[in-house]
Amino acid sequence: MPAEERVEHDLVVVVAGGEAVAAPPDGAVPPGTPLIAADGGLDRALALGLDVRLAVGDFDSASPAALAAAEAAGVTLERHPRAKDATDLELALDAAAALAPRRVLVLGSGGGRLDHLLAGLLALGSSAYAGLEVDAVLGRATAHVIRGERTLAGEPGELISLLALHGRAEGVVTDGLAYPLRGETLAAGSSRGVSNVFVAHEARVAVGRGVLLAIRPGPEQGGEPS
Repeated sequence: MPAEERVEHDLVVVVAGGEAVAAPPDGAVPPGTPLIAADGGLDRALALGLDVRLAVGDFDSASPAALAAAEAAGVTLERHPRAKDATDLELALDAAAALAPRRVLVLGSGGGRLDHLLAGLLALGSSAYAGLEVDAVLGRATAHVIRGERTLAGEPGELISLLALHGRAEGVVTDGLAYPLRGETLAAGSSRGVSNVFVAHEARVAVGRGVLLAIRPGPEQGGEPS
C-alpha cells in the first residue's frame, strides 16, 4: 500500500477464505473500519454486506462474480502470482499492519484444509505483528494472541486453551480460570494449557516472555475438561 495512504486506525478487519466464515460479532466492527479481504474472503465479505477496501491474493478462489462486483465498487485489487512465498491470509495481514492499527480482527473458517488452518494460526502470532492486538473469529471458535497481558471476557464454564507459539512461553500467570497458572512455563507443543475453564466473566492472562495463543472453541464445545 502506498506510503501516502498509511494512516492509523484503531481496528482493521481481515476476512479470510474458506467455508462458514463467521460474521463479525455485533458491534465489533464500527462503521468506517478498514476491511481487507484475502482472496476467497472477498466472496464471504460481500455476502455479509461488508464494505471491502482492499482485496489481496492470487485470486484463484475468489469467484469471477465477486471480483467483478469488487472492481465495480472501486475496491483495490492487489494481485499476486500464484507461485508466491506467503499465503493470501499472511499477505492480507501484512496489508493490515501497513495501516498501523492498534487491533486486527480476522474473520475466518475453523475448518477446511488443515495445513492452511495451522499456518494461519501460526501467522497470527508472528513477530511481524508484535505491535498489534490480534484476534480471530474462526467459525464458532475464537483465538487471541497474548503478548504481555490481556483480559478476556467470557462466560463461567466456557473452555479456553493456552498454547505457546514459536517457542516457550515463560512466566505465565492467570486469574479467573479454574486451573490457575502461577508463573509457569508452557513449552511449544505442550498440552499443559489445554482445556482450562472460565470461572468468572473475565480472565486475565499474562506472559512474561514469549507468545501465547488463547483458543476458545465455543460454547457448544463446552463440558468437563479432559
